[in-house]
Amino acid sequence: MPNPSKKPVSVVVASAALWGLLFACITAGRTAVAAAEQYESRRIGVVERQGSGPDTLPDGPQVIDEQGQRLRVTPLKGIERPWALAFLPDGAMLVTERTGRLRRVNADFTLDPEPISGVPDVLPAAYKGLMDVALHPDFDDNRWVYFTYSRELPGETDEDWDKLTGPAATAALARGRYDGAHRLHDVEDLFVAKAATSGVSAARIVFGPDDRLYMSIGAPSYLVIEGGTNRVGSAHEAQDPASHAGKILRLNDDGSAPADNPFVGRPGHLPEIFALGVRNVTGLVVHPETGALWAVEHGPLDGDEINIIEAGRNYGWPLVSYGRAYSGARTGAGSGPVQAHPSAPGIEEPLLYWAPNIAPGGLTIYTGDRFPAWKGDAFIGGLGSTQLQRVDLTDDGLPVGRQSMLVSLGQRIREVREGADGLIYLLTDHDRGSLIRVEPVAD
Repeated sequence: MPNPSKKPVSVVVASAALWGLLFACITAGRTAVAAAEQYESRRIGVVERQGSGPDTLPDGPQVIDEQGQRLRVTPLKGIERPWALAFLPDGAMLVTERTGRLRRVNADFTLDPEPISGVPDVLPAAYKGLMDVALHPDFDDNRWVYFTYSRELPGETDEDWDKLTGPAATAALARGRYDGAHRLHDVEDLFVAKAATSGVSAARIVFGPDDRLYMSIGAPSYLVIEGGTNRVGSAHEAQDPASHAGKILRLNDDGSAPADNPFVGRPGHLPEIFALGVRNVTGLVVHPETGALWAVEHGPLDGDEINIIEAGRNYGWPLVSYGRAYSGARTGAGSGPVQAHPSAPGIEEPLLYWAPNIAPGGLTIYTGDRFPAWKGDAFIGGLGSTQLQRVDLTDDGLPVGRQSMLVSLGQRIREVREGADGLIYLLTDHDRGSLIRVEPVAD
């Protein structure tokens, strides 16, 4: 006789499936909570820094009208404090996270969940960490990926790790061979700068038309004993030829100094130096038409600027600036220039400067066909100003107008790049950061 207490097989299977689904939901929920708690407990920069807190960017695409140009803005989320990106030949991208992870975004605009291994330990503190990324000009043959990161100095401790008086690091340039999936092989440091700081110091890189690698190293702040914020590292090093801080460097692809650098053989001068007197370069690009090296620089109060970098030139910091101290004082006060006049003999003038500041992020010169009205213009990310700014340039490269865009998103824009598809790609400087694709919408 059938056992009335025994349930049919179909019922048992359905019940098991239901319990499995319920268990999976509970597990997923716990995982999500754990991930959220991890986000809340992790600190990458100073406590209560901008870009922390909840995600305020919509999950899906939205259409925004910018002075008659309709834009579709599509975010790809799940990236923590992204800093830079590089396009791969297959249409995918490499994205750095300041915490020390290198991520792959697939050609179909999806985020690979597995980080790329092989990146050395970085110091992710007080705005430091993994920074820029670039492909070797012969990447198709050698697979070399170059990147910059904050390398912690020996003997430093974690005391005040989230403050500008915390552990000190210097900028390092490294490279590894990318296997096309999830690993860098043969990773090595090519160059370690003489530029120690406990404070902020961005390190941008770009290969020039001469196949040399140009690298910026910042020196924006003064020591505490000078009225500034740093325990280690002073803005005065930007004028010191024996320091790499506050300089644009020119390197061979193996990290050595080219023999034709402007200060090679000059006593007291480091041979890697190409130009000096920069404050903190947050965007470094080669102009796609002229081949000139353009740098956007995070200045003091009312002193952000764009410079065209030439060999052996001095760009003034901290001697002179169109900006002033954060206190409002024209000079000194721990953050302003040394001299009251904004220019001086032997100092290069900026192409343009911002007053008030936009707190610039990345820089690109647009050359595509998807936004024909913007061809030849410069695009700069805005961090504190939460914008993408377009600088209207004449055919001679002179700035004649400026437009603040995407302000409604409320995002700190760290990186700006033009893709091979002619679209504009942005990275947001947030704990819950995003890669944003910007494309035109037909009327």
